[in-house]
Amino acid sequence: MDPPNGGDTKFNNGRVKNQETIDLKIKSGTLDRYEKKLDAVENGSFPPTKEVADFEQAIELTGYGKFHYLLLVVCGFVSTSEEMDVICMSFILPSAQCDLKLNTSSKGWLNSIIFIGMMAGAYIWGSLADALGRRKVLIVISFMNALCIVASTFAQSYGVFMFFRFLNGAALGGSGPVIWSYFAEFQPKNKRGSMLSSMAAFWTLGNLFVASLAWIIIPQDIGYRSPTFLYNSWRIFLAICSIPSVLVAVFLFFLPESPKFLLTRNDHKKALEVFKQIYATNTGNDPEMYPVKSLVTKSNAIEHDTKKTTSFKSMTEEVAHNTKMIFMPPILKYTWISIVINLSFHIGYYGLMMWFPELFNRFDEYARAHNGSEQALVCEVTEFVVKTGSHSHVDLCSDKIESGVFLESFITVAAAIPSNIFAVLGMDTLGRKFFLVFSTMASGICAVGLSLITSKRQNLIVSAIFSSAISCGNAALDCLITEIFPTNLRATGMAISMVAARLGGIIGNIVIAALLDLYCPLPTYIVAVLLIGGGLLCLLLPNTTREPLT
Repeated sequence: MDPPNGGDTKFNNGRVKNQETIDLKIKSGTLDRYEKKLDAVENGSFPPTKEVADFEQAIELTGYGKFHYLLLVVCGFVSTSEEMDVICMSFILPSAQCDLKLNTSSKGWLNSIIFIGMMAGAYIWGSLADALGRRKVLIVISFMNALCIVASTFAQSYGVFMFFRFLNGAALGGSGPVIWSYFAEFQPKNKRGSMLSSMAAFWTLGNLFVASLAWIIIPQDIGYRSPTFLYNSWRIFLAICSIPSVLVAVFLFFLPESPKFLLTRNDHKKALEVFKQIYATNTGNDPEMYPVKSLVTKSNAIEHDTKKTTSFKSMTEEVAHNTKMIFMPPILKYTWISIVINLSFHIGYYGLMMWFPELFNRFDEYARAHNGSEQALVCEVTEFVVKTGSHSHVDLCSDKIESGVFLESFITVAAAIPSNIFAVLGMDTLGRKFFLVFSTMASGICAVGLSLITSKRQNLIVSAIFSSAISCGNAALDCLITEIFPTNLRATGMAISMVAARLGGIIGNIVIAALLDLYCPLPTYIVAVLLIGGGLLCLLLPNTTREPLT
């Protein structure tokens, strides 16, 4: 005899179910989904029910798995493409010096023009990301960046090349602050430090890609030549460096908006859909099995109308408001400290890192002119190149580069791999401040050591140690600055910090380059003081290790 409607019945594997529920599931076509949910509950794989949750609870209940690692790869390649675009100039300069008629001063400006563009772009893109969303801005930035790089390869004069490098920088300036904000806002607090450090390691991957490509492509006699147009190996190398930007723009189409950002806009419905998507990707379960049914924000969250207008006026008003908030207590203190740290750190980082290939090439030129002898101080080598070597007169220009120069550059950037692994493993235990202070102290000592070396081999050793030390400090600095700003101001705060970092890149490349030729070894001591002083300044910032994002 059949049980009455609403009674219990046996179904499939003997599990007792409510007949009314079964009839409803059959009509709606969701019986298989219902079966999976019951199986998950019975075998313990279904997470405990938590109907209402805040961001930290909601992101933890999504689990940690495939989605986060896919996100790491995509966001990591944004960092890779950014670093490739910046550092590629250090490999181009020795090859392009004849084509573009470069001297030390013009090389410094060519290294720096991208940072000038990045200063202009960082604030604009960062502010727009706080107003419009992280993902949309990142897609536009990536496509614009690739287009500008390819356009620059066709430039036949120094002025035109500088123009496209500026536009390249303007696009690139937004990727740093926006991608760090975007990636951090998908991470639970206990994983955030290690994952941000992992993303920072993609900078090293970018350096390795550039060094490898330069080694393979630039020494080759390839391309097209005519009396009026030249497209040679270094231009081909630069064009290939644009490929990661195109790829990440495509991949970003398949990723969601930051749920943390959506919550600050009070768009709880979309945020919940994102959490469901993350949960389904990580666990393989149906999105509807995600236990959280509604989301809450803290009482001090910024109120936004979810039906907000995206008119130009409303965007500019919000950008202006966010900028004002960054420079008001209690955030003002953190803003100024982050500006000073980024300025001092990046004067040292770019002031030396982007000149290592040039220094290797100068040692190589000195050795060729002195019957293979490399025994000379950096300042002696520089004096020779500037006064009697290839930099002494435009007619003496030589773009001949031995493959050993690229090998030495590759070794220098590869030296950062162990320190990046160390940072990933220790960022959430030893903390951001430990890595930043340790890094700046060690790299500051290396900067002083550069003035004392007497051979190319010693230059390689000190350069490799400097690269390794400063790499883990770069990861710690990015983690720390990302975490000290509240979500609704994070991209704007990061953007302003990045403006200071780009200014540091400009000073490092123009001032340090000029001083290297005129007042060697003064720039190495300046770099050492700035690195160590800036690193110690981080002790005034709050501890953000394993703390929730505000």
